[in-house]
Amino acid sequence: MNELDWITAIVPRLPPAVDGVGDYALNLAKQMRQDFGVNTTFLIGDPNWSGQAIVEGFPVQQVTEQSTQALLKLLSSHEHSTKVVLLHYVGYGYAKRGCPVWLIEALEDWRKAAISQHLITMFHEIYAFGPIWTSQFWTSPLQRNLATRLVRLSDRCLTSKQLYAEIIGKLSQGKHSQIPTLPVFSNVGEPKNLTPLSKRPRRLVVFGGGGPRSRVYQHSQLALQRTCRELGIEEILDIGPALDFEIQPINGIPVVKLGIRSADDISNLLANSVAGFFNYHTEFLTKSTIFAAYCAHRLLPVGVWYEGKNGDGLEASKHYWLADRYHNKMNLSEGQIVADNAYAWYEKHQLSVQAHTFFTYLGSNLSGGDNVRNQVSSVGFN
Repeated sequence: MNELDWITAIVPRLPPAVDGVGDYALNLAKQMRQDFGVNTTFLIGDPNWSGQAIVEGFPVQQVTEQSTQALLKLLSSHEHSTKVVLLHYVGYGYAKRGCPVWLIEALEDWRKAAISQHLITMFHEIYAFGPIWTSQFWTSPLQRNLATRLVRLSDRCLTSKQLYAEIIGKLSQGKHSQIPTLPVFSNVGEPKNLTPLSKRPRRLVVFGGGGPRSRVYQHSQLALQRTCRELGIEEILDIGPALDFEIQPINGIPVVKLGIRSADDISNLLANSVAGFFNYHTEFLTKSTIFAAYCAHRLLPVGVWYEGKNGDGLEASKHYWLADRYHNKMNLSEGQIVADNAYAWYEKHQLSVQAHTFFTYLGSNLSGGDNVRNQVSSVGFN
């Protein structure tokens, strides 16, 4: 059996839980199975997760408790004796304070006992930091220590942001010099043959989890009102988990609350809307599945200004509008250009492209650094 017939992926949660990292991992697994025949066994790091033993045709097991012994037992079991483990890492997904000591210690012990095994880590986050009055300030040193150990433990590292790639490179002390930067893909599909904005209903979508959508309604009212007024919006759709406050009409337009919908339903709604509104730090848009979904459906992405730099190939006014900083009047003709630019940027790292990159990094010749680097370079992720 080829060693890539099966891999093991470690994730915090999978559906039915609403979890961006879990959705990312599941979609990636489905694409690698379709394109390369790679099957995935999932290990769930949250003992409170409630789901089926088979998800989308993939076997699933979960730790009974967040302990080194529990995970090590699963990794060492016959069912998970694959040669390659793909870890989707986000500290807060595996521990309340973002310090999953149990996870890192288990992987260290597993590597000591299984020299022929390989660990590939996708860093969705590295470590947090914040002002002195926040828990992030006090936990940051331990989070950094755990991330450093994980970087040096991993055979290969990937991430979603160039800044993170630079940090990983420094933490590795020379071990990792080629770290692909893969902006996240849409978790709700990538439809083709999308219609121009001028032929779509004058509909605006606010999509995502509770936090991002709350920021839109509570902190972006003026920008949202302006967007609706100047684009002639006739309908506003709110898609995501219920919020703990009542959403007020925007410019007299009631907000239609659709709640949690299937990926196919969301994709259809996005493909038949002209704009998607977001309130997300623009320096970190490559990590936003909300922004990715808007780009993949060729909507006009509209947000608000955050202090920070453009990065990862994205530019305000070119790939998205900032409604509180855009000095011209918004219109669909100019908006189409922005939507097209965002779509073109997205296509360079769409799901099928990322599946190829992961397959290359998960490949059997893990010790053949030059071969792997050449293959990765061929798809443009240096």
